[in-house]
Amino acid sequence: MSLTQLVYASRPFGFDQATLSAILMDARRANARDDITGALIARHDLYLQLLEGPRDKVEAAYQRIRHDDRHVEVTRLVERTIETRLFPGWAMRDDPAQSWVWSIEDVRGGAIERTDVAEVLGFFQRLADQGVVPTREA
Repeated sequence: MSLTQLVYASRPFGFDQATLSAILMDARRANARDDITGALIARHDLYLQLLEGPRDKVEAAYQRIRHDDRHVEVTRLVERTIETRLFPGWAMRDDPAQSWVWSIEDVRGGAIERTDVAEVLGFFQRLADQGVVPTREA
């Protein structure tokens, strides 16, 4: 069965640990229900999220995300058909933005607008390659 993989970037609005925890809790609940897996790379200036699953469910999740007031400037970066999931077993993996993701200065300087598919997917491939086993909450 073919699946859709979608990656978007956005800018957090009112970012703190409580907000991030609430986002992850909401995502994990809805994604488990809708057969969506993925990962969220988050820090105070950037959300970079990968969603993968049935096309209609991924698109519906993305539309809910676009209207979520916990972030702004939602920008679709990648949408493609895939055969296998990058994050099987993860309703939503979370990770603080590591040093191999754009720097704060890069984001301010327009890295999101200049990025390409390979660069964006490379961030998530590196995260997937870390080999962390999902917990029941993930």
